[in-house]
Amino acid sequence: MRFYNRTSEIETLRRIEQKAEKTAQMTIMVGRRRVGKTTLLKNAFTDAPVLYFFVAKKNEVLLCEEFTREIEGKLNEPVGVFREFSALFKYIMRLSERMRFTLIIDEFQEFQQINKSVFSDMQNIWDSTKDQSHINLVLCGSIFSMMKRIFENAKEPLFGRATSKIILHPFDTETVKEVLFDHNADYQNEDLLAFYMLTGGVAKYMELLAMSSTCTKKTMLDSVFEDGSFFLDEGRAVLIDEFGKDYGNYFSVLSLIASSRTDRGMIESILGKPVGGFLDRLEKEYGLIRRIRPFMAKEGSRFNKYVIEDNFLNFWFRFIYKYRSAIEIGNLHYVRDIVERDYEVYSGLMLEKYFRTKLMETHQFSDIQGYWDRKGENEIDIVAVNEMTKEIVFYEVKRNRKKINLSLLKQKSAVIVQAYPSFKTDYIALSMDGM
Repeated sequence: MRFYNRTSEIETLRRIEQKAEKTAQMTIMVGRRRVGKTTLLKNAFTDAPVLYFFVAKKNEVLLCEEFTREIEGKLNEPVGVFREFSALFKYIMRLSERMRFTLIIDEFQEFQQINKSVFSDMQNIWDSTKDQSHINLVLCGSIFSMMKRIFENAKEPLFGRATSKIILHPFDTETVKEVLFDHNADYQNEDLLAFYMLTGGVAKYMELLAMSSTCTKKTMLDSVFEDGSFFLDEGRAVLIDEFGKDYGNYFSVLSLIASSRTDRGMIESILGKPVGGFLDRLEKEYGLIRRIRPFMAKEGSRFNKYVIEDNFLNFWFRFIYKYRSAIEIGNLHYVRDIVERDYEVYSGLMLEKYFRTKLMETHQFSDIQGYWDRKGENEIDIVAVNEMTKEIVFYEVKRNRKKINLSLLKQKSAVIVQAYPSFKTDYIALSMDGM
């Protein structure tokens, strides 16, 4: 698959690269696995040579041998033998006093398992040599919680050392459409919704589906549920390192949220245990869920719901993890039939998220939320507000346009309109036809 988009990220990375001409730069890049961090970094830099170190789970001496070969091959410098990364990093920093280059260290957080003293050693070396250095150092990681702890915990040695931070998100909706068009120019909106629902704009998933099928809803779902499919164990592969030995509790909570058990009380009643700590860490430490509250509700409202931010993980927990027993005995057709049975309702929720995302991408609104009353009724799919122009737009989203009742939407929104008497209002129907 060709390289798509990432224009603003490349511009940022190249500005940082230019800054390194004057003084050393340390950039942190984080993003979930498969989102395209490595591909972006390998396409971003043009001014100077680029060294790429991948921190695999292996002996430190073997890593140093690999890194040494990379330096010798890219910079044509005799390096010598190093058995510890800290000594090699000191050599690299000294080398950058007379040579300009970019150093990318991928999966940087893995040093925690290999030799955690690397972080304090790097801090001492960086502090003592950065003023004379011209290195463009990019530290990249996919385990969000560990990268956050390494660089944002005040007790950690590398706290406060980074000069820039980039969080790489999945592709926007326009890029999702562009990729799908390139591989199926005759796609239908049903195909687009399935592609968005399964990939959420994550580069690796788009590539796998685009290259292995004709990119229709049917062939994409067939690809997910075929024998040996990459996708069947992908949720576990992405999250097992995040959660460690306590993954079972986190998986249970995420599975319930994906199955529309979205409030804390309901989750606790089903699991029979307090889950406040799990929810808090899933939101703040792991960045996997988001707490939402109805429009106009105050911070601390008791009417919170939780949603999984990642489309693929939401699908994985809803259909693959939930029915893992059937998958483990090879009954993939059974699970595939369940997806078909629940598809209209589930994809309707994804359609709502698709339009909410598109509205966010317009940058026209100061707030975009949903609304529901204290009884959990009178739901409004999307309430979009522009405080500057004093406008509120209410959206009803359904797969079938004929099922949308704008008169009913006006009734449900009356309490909000009453609270914003000086605001202009509009009521819009969104359906599959408008994708």
